[in-house]
Amino acid sequence: MSIFDDQEAAAPAKPRSRRRTIGWVSLIVALVLALGMSFIPVPYVIEQPGPVFNTLGTSDHDGSAVPLISISGVTTYPTAGSLDMLTVSVAGTPTSRPSWAEIVGAWFDSSRAVVPIDAIYPPSVTVDQQNAENAAQMVDSQQEAIAAALTDLAIPFTSSQKVGVAQVTADSAATGILEAGDLIDSVNGTAVSTIDQLKAAITANGDAAPASLVITRSGAEQTVEVTPKKAADGSILLGIAAASADSFEFPFTVDIQLDNVGGPSAGMMFALGIIDQLTPGELNGGAQVAGTGTITADGTVGPIGGIRQKLYGAAESGATVFLAPASNCDEVVGHVPDGLKVFAVQKLSDSLTVLNDLASGASTDSLPTCDTVQAAG
Repeated sequence: MSIFDDQEAAAPAKPRSRRRTIGWVSLIVALVLALGMSFIPVPYVIEQPGPVFNTLGTSDHDGSAVPLISISGVTTYPTAGSLDMLTVSVAGTPTSRPSWAEIVGAWFDSSRAVVPIDAIYPPSVTVDQQNAENAAQMVDSQQEAIAAALTDLAIPFTSSQKVGVAQVTADSAATGILEAGDLIDSVNGTAVSTIDQLKAAITANGDAAPASLVITRSGAEQTVEVTPKKAADGSILLGIAAASADSFEFPFTVDIQLDNVGGPSAGMMFALGIIDQLTPGELNGGAQVAGTGTITADGTVGPIGGIRQKLYGAAESGATVFLAPASNCDEVVGHVPDGLKVFAVQKLSDSLTVLNDLASGASTDSLPTCDTVQAAG
């Protein structure tokens, strides 16, 4: 009887033992999967809010605080408040990628975005090439911003058409010699101002001898030599993607000092910062205003990337007003942080209307917002 009783008492332990075994097996499988995942390259990077820069304030340049925008040769006026430009930082590179844990965390963070790594770092372009192109876009946006500000203020300046280097093809004749953002002024002593003229000059040079190019890089003129290569179809190639570019001559000097930031998306805020310095009074009424958007010399505001991350960056920095390109409104609606009002702008003049109403205390209720733009279709 005692043996029977012992068997009866032990019988309920079998399910517990089975459950315990299943639990341990599940844990081991999970650990093995986690360990295996740690060795699988993550095909994503993370976009997140980057530093915020006040275009009316200072930036760090070579270890010293300098005015982000400084103007000389003309009367300027005091400013107050801020006109913030926003940036997006990317966590991860092709050689140093985020962990799967970081990727999962970013999925559940509305201020961050998980994007395919190839969308940020195209396989055909090296990181150095991309950085050079972003730097060139920043220089171009600054020039366009100055032109847009002066156009709005009816201050005359001159402009001319140039041939710019949009991208240098990998392992081409121009690799290591030309850079994205260079302006090509002449080839073998012959001035070029169109892409067709550049092609004709390079073809006339041929691939047997180097071509002497006078270029402008970061405002300084220099001469370089490039030996073109003959393609399979017999054409003579310099090894660049060329684009038409405007070159400006302004009646006074505008210096924009901003290290380690690339791309064209700060153009509109640069233009507003320049206008504020060149006009009496406080353009923003002393408030903290943030915004983003590309700019052209005629004042057209264009779309940018990373708008959602920039919205969160603005809110975190304390801004309550945000100027967004109307063409980005489909990405804005439904993703605006609490406490931030987003106005939709298509031209520099639209942004100035918002700022003038803020400064004067007038109601901004009738001004276009991303919600009203989307509702209107």
